Amino acid sequence: MPRMETEQRTVTANGITQAVRVAGPPDGTPVLLIHGNCSSSLFWEPLIRRLPPTLRIVAPDLRGYGDTGTAPVDATRGLRDFADDVAALLDDPALFGASAARPVVVGHSLGGGVAMRLLVDHPQRVRALLLAAPVSPYGFGGTRDLTGTPTTPDFAGTGAGTANRDFVARLAAGDRSAEAQASPRAVLRATYVADPGALGTDEELLLDSLLSTRTGDDNYPGTSAPSENWPGVAPGERGVLNALAPTWFRLADELVAVVDKPPVTWVRGDADVIVSDTSLFDLAYLGSLGVVPGWPGEQDCPPQPMVGQTRAVLEWYAGAGGAYHEVVLPGCGHTPHLERPAEFVAELLALTDVPAV
Repeated sequence: MPRMETEQRTVTANGITQAVRVAGPPDGTPVLLIHGNCSSSLFWEPLIRRLPPTLRIVAPDLRGYGDTGTAPVDATRGLRDFADDVAALLDDPALFGASAARPVVVGHSLGGGVAMRLLVDHPQRVRALLLAAPVSPYGFGGTRDLTGTPTTPDFAGTGAGTANRDFVARLAAGDRSAEAQASPRAVLRATYVADPGALGTDEELLLDSLLSTRTGDDNYPGTSAPSENWPGVAPGERGVLNALAPTWFRLADELVAVVDKPPVTWVRGDADVIVSDTSLFDLAYLGSLGVVPGWPGEQDCPPQPMVGQTRAVLEWYAGAGGAYHEVVLPGCGHTPHLERPAEFVAELLALTDVPAV
């Protein structure tokens, strides 16, 4: 099978300059790839190499990542800034050909939330969704049950104030070392995948992608606000981690209310430590382990059931006329397309109706 080769383009859309990676013929079956947090479209390169050349791949760098411009993220819109940027690309004939694009939309992690937002706002433009280790439809952290009930009124313990300051500083400095636990390379190896060997010869490319993240109040991680509730910090109104917080990103009801529901495939690893019911990035879970002091206990501040919430919402989606398919990959971490590429490609091709080669 001929190897897919990517080309980098620059597009002005939704008022910002966006870098977009494309591959395949303009009239090919369209697939839109939306990357996650602390990464870029480069994170899709290992997957794109494995795809048949009959697909038209469009993979943008989201604002503040990769080679796209450093535009601010208004957290009060949830992930809608990102979704609006992506939606503005769909009518570009240089990207998707002459006809209005209705791609299979693949979203990883934060990109899964962007994909869900895109579906809610533009349901007629989405052929199908493939959600890879997506953020919960109730946001990241700060909720206690399968219906997204807030743990505290201000969603304390979520948003930019929860970011590891050493990691942010090393990210801003472009640190490529591996010695410190909070170095971007160490985080890549320890949390993005279950087995660092899965990074293979692409580790430097993937680290380049991670290090392309812009830091600051308007991007990663964003601003924070003081809270009277444990652990003393609540989401601010600017930046990426606040856009993921349940204060601003909660779309379960809207997702289920979409009239024409495309099929959804949800792929996740059972060894994911980022999006998990026992997430190492959820302060409530870390508090239960004694890592974050002062945790008020299970009754007042239980860990967020992230996986359970996503399943509950997708069951609700199916009960309202949609359809979903859950794929659990044993021993796989947070990045299924890197760790289990054959299975991931098979699920993607099943949504495109393009035969596997």
